[in-house]
Amino acid sequence: MFLFETDEHAELRKNARRFAETRIKPHASAWEEAEEFPRELYGEVARAGLLGVSYPEELGGMGGDISHALVASEEMVLAGHSVGTVVGVGSHGIALPPIVRLGTPEQKERFVRPVLTGEKISALGITEPGGGSDVASLRTTAVRDGDHYVVNGSKTFITSGVRADFVTTAVRTGGPGHGGVSLLVIERGTKGFTVGKKLKKTGWWATDTAELSFEECRVPVANLIGEENTGFYAIMMNFASERIYLAAQCVAIAELAYRESITYAKERHAFGKSLMGFQVTRHKLADMASRIAAARALTGEITIRYVRGEDVTSLAAKAKNVATDTCSFVCDQAVQIHGGNGYMREYLVERLYRDARLYPIGGGTREIMNEIISKTEGYG
Repeated sequence: MFLFETDEHAELRKNARRFAETRIKPHASAWEEAEEFPRELYGEVARAGLLGVSYPEELGGMGGDISHALVASEEMVLAGHSVGTVVGVGSHGIALPPIVRLGTPEQKERFVRPVLTGEKISALGITEPGGGSDVASLRTTAVRDGDHYVVNGSKTFITSGVRADFVTTAVRTGGPGHGGVSLLVIERGTKGFTVGKKLKKTGWWATDTAELSFEECRVPVANLIGEENTGFYAIMMNFASERIYLAAQCVAIAELAYRESITYAKERHAFGKSLMGFQVTRHKLADMASRIAAARALTGEITIRYVRGEDVTSLAAKAKNVATDTCSFVCDQAVQIHGGNGYMREYLVERLYRDARLYPIGGGTREIMNEIISKTEGYG
């Protein structure tokens, strides 16, 4: 539980837990092995009042702010036991904010509302095969031709990219560097837009990840989000909230691995007593609990500051690194406590261990986070 939580958050947490326990957890392992969950789940999450959390009510959302979204997401991970499913259902969390912030009323009706009702799936297309975290050097071009942009290029590692009905895509409409970047919504079915192979990943199996390509793809100018050549700033704004989400997910994954380890240590016996009877086990759990508490506190602080409207660029980087380090450590210790069973796919901690590995990479690598911190602190 985060320190900022109110009775409203508690009720939301209860609702998310109830939904995840009944609709996700019973199918978690099967969906992970199948590497997808039913598309119908989006509508179910929407009807449960969870898909539109933190989005404006006038657009079909449930209202609230990022703190409400974090509570719902955390509880769905804790109770649902499938990080991949929760990440997949929540891919709109990075695809829609630029449209909500900068889009026209018509764009919001076309793109935001149908996603929040579960009718459509959205994705964010930033990363390119040769670019990684270097957003300012993206090469996907969008050349104006009358009432359309002609888009050429490719994207990779796109969460929900296989099934997305549209992709909020970073393109180059101007010169080199960050000043020439724009955001363009590219819809499925647009001629020249091709979804490549479904990528095989270490973790997050239940959600699809894709390569996308654009070849002479004609996209209406009406799909431009905000002003031309100002997309980089929108992306940077998006990164701050995305990193808070990632930090909170890490806290949830670590907490789940910790809980699984406690249960296992109490039930598993060796040398005539439970694993909990060994000091080494208790101390492992104590270290896990301490690191989780620290990561949760920092994530809570940045959430409060973000809601206040403060600049949290540096703090978001710090929170992401602390939380990802915590998640990696706790999941590793959870596998160790489980011993050989921790290496078996039938045990949840094995899956969490794999899921955790993405977080020091996604949303900006750990190294990029340190560069952001260095510059903010004045020695970079």
